[in-house]
Amino acid sequence: MKKVLSILTVMILTASLSAPSVFAGNDNRRGTAGATELLINPWARSSSWGGINTACARGIDAFFSNIAGLSFVEKTEFVYSNTILYGGRNALVSGASINAFGLALRLGEAGVLGAYVMAMGCGDLPVTTVESPEPGSNGTFSPTLMNLNVAFSYSFTNSIHGGANIKVITESTDDISASGVALDAGIQYQTGENDELKFGISLKNIGPALSFGGTGMSFTTVNDAGNSMTVEFRESEMELPTCLNIGFSYDFLFEKWTQRLTLAANFTSNAFLRDNFGLGFEYSLLDRFQVRAAYLYQTGLFDDDSRATANSGLSAGASINVPLKKDGGPNFSIDYSYRSAINLKGSHSIGATFKF
Repeated sequence: MKKVLSILTVMILTASLSAPSVFAGNDNRRGTAGATELLINPWARSSSWGGINTACARGIDAFFSNIAGLSFVEKTEFVYSNTILYGGRNALVSGASINAFGLALRLGEAGVLGAYVMAMGCGDLPVTTVESPEPGSNGTFSPTLMNLNVAFSYSFTNSIHGGANIKVITESTDDISASGVALDAGIQYQTGENDELKFGISLKNIGPALSFGGTGMSFTTVNDAGNSMTVEFRESEMELPTCLNIGFSYDFLFEKWTQRLTLAANFTSNAFLRDNFGLGFEYSLLDRFQVRAAYLYQTGLFDDDSRATANSGLSAGASINVPLKKDGGPNFSIDYSYRSAINLKGSHSIGATFKF
């Protein structure tokens, strides 16, 4: 296992060195990727970081930011999170929401096995056709997007941690569907007297292209001779939204009231979107209360004519941790995050974490 993850580490470092030529935030490819729901963070705690916690992600939340952080699960961890996107049923995106369930188990002293499922619903969308283009006259349909993740992380030493995540992707409506697989991989390094300095790299959504199929890819028509025939559309493949994250963080520790202030910075190189730069912080008091906020910037964010995202870049959130026993042991926490949007309502996430 150590040999496998050592090879994985070399692959990620090689990818980071070649990021400018491989990714480069190419505007010409923007909007051509498939399975873009893989870029939405479903977890309440880490989404308040805006996804910039590549270096300091911990536990199941690390599934999205950097799978290497799964190594910090102490025994068993279960997380549920619900996200209402852009105002849900009260906004332009009607009923769009995400539910995520995750479970992680420590295996021995160095390994952690984890799994989670994310299901995204888009609400009821109107069916329109060439003959009847007006919404409401043909009923509705409800797309479903889901991915199942299974991951393993390993601690090489107290300072170096690595992991890999395999995800199965499915997207479907009543008469059309697509499926595929992808791989995430990541490493984290921490150093300092109290491990206050952290560095992380994660490579996400590496896999073969997706293509849709099903009865919805064909239609029946009658030619000029009066003969009925079925016409089938040729399927086009869609590449996955691959991205590379490189992040740093530093913990400022204060003995009084067990305070901690973590500052984090992150760069995301996207293959099909513009590159992102992010800064954020987390303040912790008595290991019981945390507040955090982050800002994610990309080129053209403030220009209405060239903006390429619905998000305004600002995210924030808080957590409350409650020990279930005075002498430690099981712990329960509630997490909340808000992500602001431009010309849309913001996205809200709320989650619960149980550690035992």
